[in-house]
Amino acid sequence: MASNLTIMGNKEILLVAENIAHEKSITLQEVIEAMEEGIKLAAKKKYGNHLDIDCKIDRKTGQMKLFNKLEVVANDTEDFDVRTHITLKHAKQDNPEAELGYFMMQELPPMDLNRVVAQVARNEIIRKLKEAEKNKEFNEFKERVGDIVSASVKKVGLKNIVMEVDGYEAVIHESGLIPRESFRVGDRMRCYIEDVRKESHGAQIFLSRTHPQFLVKLFEQEVPELYEGNIEVKAVARDPGSRAKIAIYSRRDDIDIIGSFIGIRGSRVQSVSAELRGEKIDILKWSPNIAELVVSGLTPAKVSKVVVDEENNLIEVVVAEDQLSLAIGRGGQNVKLASKLVGFKIDVMTEEQESARRTTEFNQASKLFMEALDVEDMIANLLASEGFLTIESLIETEISEIAAIEGFDEDVANEIKKRAEEYIQKTA
Repeated sequence: MASNLTIMGNKEILLVAENIAHEKSITLQEVIEAMEEGIKLAAKKKYGNHLDIDCKIDRKTGQMKLFNKLEVVANDTEDFDVRTHITLKHAKQDNPEAELGYFMMQELPPMDLNRVVAQVARNEIIRKLKEAEKNKEFNEFKERVGDIVSASVKKVGLKNIVMEVDGYEAVIHESGLIPRESFRVGDRMRCYIEDVRKESHGAQIFLSRTHPQFLVKLFEQEVPELYEGNIEVKAVARDPGSRAKIAIYSRRDDIDIIGSFIGIRGSRVQSVSAELRGEKIDILKWSPNIAELVVSGLTPAKVSKVVVDEENNLIEVVVAEDQLSLAIGRGGQNVKLASKLVGFKIDVMTEEQESARRTTEFNQASKLFMEALDVEDMIANLLASEGFLTIESLIETEISEIAAIEGFDEDVANEIKKRAEEYIQKTA
């Protein structure tokens, strides 16, 4: 194309640009900018690389103009170069507002492109067009991150599969495939666009079938109430191909949110499960109360007691002996998924284990208080029974709280806190 620039008229330049834009599915602006860059590079080849040359193609007429950028310098500048500088005196003749440091655009005569120069322009235009295509691919798919696409298998490798999505190549790594899934060239599958990165050879599109949001997007296609925004997914956790838990919520009381996800005779949840190779899906009502959410998350186990330690991001769950295996699940799956769902580490124990542990903690704390605070066993036992297990916990507690313990008063509370502080200072 560029090799014929010498014989192309203004209108022909625009016509060629329009044809390229249509063929490459990029904008006319990008094509003309690529032409300008190519011609600019060719002009430098002809007039000298030291010049600061610019090229402008009129978007309406196709007229091409070349300019040389000249810096406005003082009249007596020693290293004055007529090819890159213009004196302030001469600059003001063209522009009275010109000042030192300004740049003036000097129009160059039309360029006659010889074969070598035209080849330079052609190569640069091709490079710029390829760059525009890469940017188009990246920008298009960057907007689609989080969408589900139908992809066909192009090539099967050892650790990943090369897919084709709308004419572009994409990759799904082994970790993005559901365990025991296998595909052959030509097979189609639904995938989740997990990420798009700009690399030297173009956009790199990464797909996944194991991402938690893939489950959410599949439900969006099956549940109108979710797609329309009447139901919201608050949390999701997956063990791909095996089990998943999804917590949902709605501000509307007139919607049966669990029923909406299950569908008539389980049609909706079964459709999603089938796409995920039989992955069992627990659908739970989300609650802002972490304890309530944990109880739901450990379904099908029945929970007796929940203790939330937000400071240490830990939740202790107590269950009856016959519920322990259900709460933990095969290979710890149930408690792991519940932990991902609530964002806390969950420690499950039986009622007997909790009782034994509490007794041990109580005896250890009582012994500690008797020795460190030099108090009688009755006072030590009262402190331990109120939940104080360390000397530090006594120091951090207000006097009024300690004084509120049955049998204590403010004087006793002050003395206990004083002895606690003295013990910490001494051990430090």
